[in-house]
This record gives sequence, C-alpha cells and structure tokens, in this order.
Amino acid sequence: MTESSSSKTTVHLVGGFLGGLSSAVTLQPLDLLKTRIQQHKGSTLLTALKEIKNPLQFWRGTLPSALRTSIGSGLYLSCLNIMRTTLVKERSTLLPSSTSTSPSSIGSFGKSSKLPQLTMSENLITGALARGLVGCITMPITVLKVRYESTFYHYKSLNEAIINIYTTEGTKGFFRGVGATCLRDAPYAGLYVLLYEKSKQIVPKFLPTALIHYDKNGKYNMSTSTLVNSTSAFISASLATTATAPLDTIKTRMQLDPKVFNGFFKTVYIIVRKESVLNLFSGLSMRLTRKALSAGIAWGIYEDLIKRFM
Repeated sequence: MTESSSSKTTVHLVGGFLGGLSSAVTLQPLDLLKTRIQQHKGSTLLTALKEIKNPLQFWRGTLPSALRTSIGSGLYLSCLNIMRTTLVKERSTLLPSSTSTSPSSIGSFGKSSKLPQLTMSENLITGALARGLVGCITMPITVLKVRYESTFYHYKSLNEAIINIYTTEGTKGFFRGVGATCLRDAPYAGLYVLLYEKSKQIVPKFLPTALIHYDKNGKYNMSTSTLVNSTSAFISASLATTATAPLDTIKTRMQLDPKVFNGFFKTVYIIVRKESVLNLFSGLSMRLTRKALSAGIAWGIYEDLIKRFM
C-alpha cells in the first residue's frame, strides 16, 4: 500500500471511529432498553424502564458498547472503502477511457459525497462482506456488551466479565451467536449501503430549494451535504433494521441464555412455537430508533470528515 492510499485509509478509519463513538455514547440508553426487552418473552418497555433505579443505569455497558461501535465502525468503513475503491480501479482498467469520463459512470462521486459510486448489486455485496468480516472480528466485544446490558449478569467490571465467560464457557463463550450475528449484520449492512447510496440521489429531490446550496465546484456545500447524507442514513437504516429485526432477537437470545438457546434454528423454533412470531420483533422500536439515529450521526460525521480531508 502506498503512502497516499495508507493516509486515505487512515482518514476512513478515524472518521468511522469518531462517528461510531459519538453515536454509541449518545444512544446507549436505547441499546440497553432494546437488550432488556429482548432478553425474555415477558419484557416490555415499561417493565424495562421500571428496573432502572438510577438515570446513570441507562448508560450501563457504555464502555463495551463504545468499544464495539467505534472500533467496529472504523474497521468496517475502512474495509468497505478498500473493497469499493478496488472495484472502481478494476473497472477502470477494463472499461474504455471514454466510458470512465461519463457523468453517470461507475466510480464517479456524488454531489454530497466523496465515496465512490457503484452499482446496486456491488453496494449490496461489498456492504455485506465488509460487515460480516468485521462482525466476526469484534464478536467478543459484542458478547460482553450484550451481557453487560442485560439483567441476567451483574458484572462490576469488564475484567470480571471476561474472566467469568472464559472460566464458565471457555473461548467459545466469546463467540456465542456469531452465526446469528453475521446473518443479521451482513444483510443489514448490504441493504443499508444499497439504500443509502440510492437515497443520496433521491433525497435532494424532496428538499426545499432554499436548503440546497452549492460550492464553487458545483457540489453541495458542507451544510447541504450533511443534511442529505444524514437524512439518507436515517431512512436507509430504518428500512434495513426493520427487515433484519428477527435476526437481532435471535442473536440476543443466543448470547444471553446459551444453555436454552444453543442453536439458530432451535432458537427460532422456541420463539415461534412456544412464544409468538411477534416476539421475533421484540425490541424493534428501540433498535429502530437507535439504528436510525446512530446511522444519521455516524455517517453524517464520517462523510463530513471524508469530504474535508480527502
């Protein structure tokens, strides 16, 4: 990797890290409530709220959540950028030079973004592959985060949690629900990137002309770009989150109670046959709110930094 490409990768890494960190700390209460609603069939938002005796408890699990989201977001966006720019470079070597200069050509940049534009299928595939890879790498932090947030475990420190999981379950305890997590994250990320890139083209059409301003290069200025990107992220995350909600519930159950929910299909069977199909969507309102706001914050910051420093 050249010095130039290395510095560009660093910008994506830092941009993703800061965006993920900001959203994780800000929206931790929603993540905690989502986990507690999902932990067993009798949980509701009201019962979860009643269990909170101190407002600071809403931020329980913030450290593992911030670690997972910031590190995961930085790695994910760096991997995604490498995959997408590689596709663009490969295409430029295959397509005639006249094609690459076309305004609608693949690999050009949008008015609100400096990220390369790919086909819908390429956005879907690269988003899914990058998220699946990073999801496996950050799985131990995910397990710690979920258990920290639940009422099933009463860890007082990350060190205590790590020792307990390793002592009682071994190394495999840190990878509980890895299959369900990948089945949730990969489709979510693929759908999200596809919808996000499409939304950036559609959203400006519905904005009042008074909110759309251009810079000297004919691109949107910083305020318009942030508005378009954040709105697109919010909409895309909402749609992708709803589509993958059952996988999130299955993942949470497997991580919290591995003795009962010790397999993907067994977990589906228990929830559907012994509880209710609707329980597959438990915690959706919290996850939907959290993911939509998180995407708006994280991707807004990420795109803003990319546009400033690249």
